[in-house]
Amino acid sequence: MAKAQFHKNQRVYVRPVGTWAVIERVVPQWVKDVDEPLRVFYDVGLGRDFTATELQTEQSAALTEIDPAMEEWRVVRQPNKWRSVEECATHPFPGSYPVIMTNTAEGGGWRVPGMEYDFAPERVELQARIMAASPKFLVLLNRLVDYATSNPENLPEEVLVLARDAKTMIEQTKKIEAV
Repeated sequence: MAKAQFHKNQRVYVRPVGTWAVIERVVPQWVKDVDEPLRVFYDVGLGRDFTATELQTEQSAALTEIDPAMEEWRVVRQPNKWRSVEECATHPFPGSYPVIMTNTAEGGGWRVPGMEYDFAPERVELQARIMAASPKFLVLLNRLVDYATSNPENLPEEVLVLARDAKTMIEQTKKIEAV
């Protein structure tokens, strides 16, 4: 079941289009004999309805914390400009290097310096996959902490230790440290 995350006349950032808009209508999708809508769509006057994952509020745009429900990070391949395919034949993907896209636009994301990739390509490939999966890892850690907090008497001590470690890791991701 779905609940509306936004309301009419709310200003939102429409990620697939890359512009700000105002929600004109909240469009629930109902199913017979069900009390709540199955899905909720939002009409922002741009020609089609959008889902909540495609929209972002002004407040969430200013947060320093990732909302995993709104993030779909992925690893894409870019052509290697500093070496030919023959020069990097031993790399896992000769002629290309990984780029982690953290935005719906193809321009946003993280890239690795060429010399670092040449030094340890397998290591960089692993790092890219881990970075791309990190919003999902954060969801898992939060679920573990929530479950351990609500059921401490039913869990073995080893799982409680894991949950405490997960909570520490989550708190550390929220800190901004000066260099």
